[in-house]
Amino acid sequence: MTARDLFVGADGRPRWGWRLVIFAAAMVAALLIFGGVLGALAAVVFRLTAERVLGLAEWVGMLSLLAATGVVLRVVEKRGWGLVAMGREAARAGAVGRGLVLGALAIGVPTGLLLATRWLRVDPSVEGSWAGAAWTLAVTLAPAALWEELMFRGYPFAVLRERFGAGVALGVTSLVFGLVHAQNPGAAPLPILMVIVAGVFLGGVMLATRSLYAAWAAHFAWNWTMAAVFHMAVSGSGFPTPDYKVVEVGPDWLTGGAWGTEGGVGALLGMSAGLLYLFARPRSRALGARVHDVVGGSEDTLARPAGREEPRG
Repeated sequence: MTARDLFVGADGRPRWGWRLVIFAAAMVAALLIFGGVLGALAAVVFRLTAERVLGLAEWVGMLSLLAATGVVLRVVEKRGWGLVAMGREAARAGAVGRGLVLGALAIGVPTGLLLATRWLRVDPSVEGSWAGAAWTLAVTLAPAALWEELMFRGYPFAVLRERFGAGVALGVTSLVFGLVHAQNPGAAPLPILMVIVAGVFLGGVMLATRSLYAAWAAHFAWNWTMAAVFHMAVSGSGFPTPDYKVVEVGPDWLTGGAWGTEGGVGALLGMSAGLLYLFARPRSRALGARVHDVVGGSEDTLARPAGREEPRG
């Protein structure tokens, strides 16, 4: 084995580990560039208007992850966005809409049931504009959801899936997704476990629809429903709660406590129902074939529909 063989595989591409290193380096470089440029622009806007740019960090993260992904797809993979389930076919309205509905219902229905059984309670809060807060949350949560999807279900997922299969990619990225949230306020073993399950849920949305846009939509709808509709914390992080807020009354293992509903068993039931629908609905393939594709498939079925060649270059 030569020194080149340690870096380059038989297909002429860097080996899978080096591809992840290249992606990480591209991401750091993009963060520095976009952080500097957008930070300077935001400072100018603040000096001129005394208004802060909403979601600056989230937009920097989203643009940086998009840029890093584009660089590795073009330079390293020499393939299109289909490799990360973001090609033209993946952007179909049906898949994105399904993701939005699934994300909202998977957390909204359990939260509603907890309210109905009085494990959660609605309390009055400071007066304010619900629509204004909801818009602010959308501007912040949408880019945040996309950069997290690109980080955990995007290129790193595609590389791991190609090398080890979808089951390993789903497990590893979901585990890291949960552990990253361990730094959030109020982190505890059960909420972190639920975030790991959320990673499996979002990965399942992406695999079932072959669309990272759908996973992004589900991720955004989940967070926005918690923050804008129920005025609850999202992964321990608080947001404005004009007019009312939902507080936990029941046990933390069920309601999620200060972490928000997504940290309790109620969210687990919602995500399980969502995944069951995705993989068992009549218009899908047979359930057994879908499960085999998710946990054991090694072919790049995310990148293209069966029978079509993903264009290179």
